[in-house]
Amino acid sequence: MRLGGPIFEKPADPVEWATAVRRLGYRAAYCPLTETADDATVAAFAAAAADADLVIAEVGAWSNPLSPDPTVAAEAQALCQARLDLAERIGARCCVNICGSRGEQWDGPHPDNLTPDTFDRVVECVRAILDAVQPRRAAYTLETMPWMFPDSVESYERLLLAVDRPGFAVHFDPVNLVCSPQRYFATGALIREFVDRLGPHIRSVHAKDIALSGKLTVHLDECRPGLGGLDYPVFLKALSTLSPDLPVMLEHLPSAAEYADAAEYVRSVAAGLGR
Repeated sequence: MRLGGPIFEKPADPVEWATAVRRLGYRAAYCPLTETADDATVAAFAAAAADADLVIAEVGAWSNPLSPDPTVAAEAQALCQARLDLAERIGARCCVNICGSRGEQWDGPHPDNLTPDTFDRVVECVRAILDAVQPRRAAYTLETMPWMFPDSVESYERLLLAVDRPGFAVHFDPVNLVCSPQRYFATGALIREFVDRLGPHIRSVHAKDIALSGKLTVHLDECRPGLGGLDYPVFLKALSTLSPDLPVMLEHLPSAAEYADAAEYVRSVAAGLGR
């Protein structure tokens, strides 16, 4: 495993960027470029990452290819293709997006999000993105989500089979799969099953935490690693059975200090496991 996260500095060049990432003790990084970067710039950052023994974990393509607005949907699909191409050029492990929502909120719930028709639309969309780029190194992945596909290990397996493209792989965010008290109190089993069944396909992982409050009806809130109920010993032990270069990426924290605390917690759990 390689722990990684964002940096808050604005490095002037690729070497400074790699140095800033390593200064935080990270061995994995988010892609620092957008699809507008020319080939020379992309090559320079790829070389700096390699020289610093950094894995570029993922290129985000956050958008809604399933938008009810045809223009928004087309622009989102074009963005996914461009970001996947960037991931391929820079040597990132994956380009990641959510599948998208049938509603106005690009990442929100909608009555049609988990229907058979939407599943078929997701398959068509992913195939179109992959067929346009035809990546050889990077994979296109969908982040697991609580109210859209893939929302479980079973639906991710179904998507892998239905898409049927070698460039389609798995992104794992266990917190996003915790959508009920039943799952909240069984995160260890959820994680073990996901890794057992999809482990070889996982290209990148998000590391955060989730807390269940006592307020009715059900309130689940994302929080910093160590402040919630995710079974981190099981999480890190399961991931340690996979590729030693697997990126485990911290996200969604408001400050550098919060990221430092999160990294310290994750490292302490790993140390306790002898990792």
